[in-house]
Amino acid sequence: DNEIDMAGLAKTKGVKKINIKPQVDEWRFADGHSVILLAEGRLLNLGCATGHPSFVMSNSFTNQVMAQIELFTHHQEYEKKVYTLPKHLDERVARLHLEKLGVKLTELSKDQADYIGVPVEGPFKPDHYRY
Repeated sequence: DNEIDMAGLAKTKGVKKINIKPQVDEWRFADGHSVILLAEGRLLNLGCATGHPSFVMSNSFTNQVMAQIELFTHHQEYEKKVYTLPKHLDERVARLHLEKLGVKLTELSKDQADYIGVPVEGPFKPDHYRY
């Protein structure tokens, strides 16, 4: 309540709080004017974060960190242009997050890997495949 005195607003006579949807409220004053207040005046990216759950953000940020590590350790292999994260790193990020989903990853047998045409250790999708 540093920027907006929510307690004071709620105590003000003649002011009515109308919930429009989660984290969106209209505060209507006795004289007829109103204000729309998001997340009760708190930080919007936290209070109104309906876009990406933290699990998705964790995957995204881990991808970014893996890309930075890759560029730092293998900078000589890259020209100055835009790249897609290599599949082996993308799949590593997925493996790092599987436990939080309650998933146990099994490994391909040599026969299975040969049948679908991939290495046993991955990557399991061709470079042109987009997740």
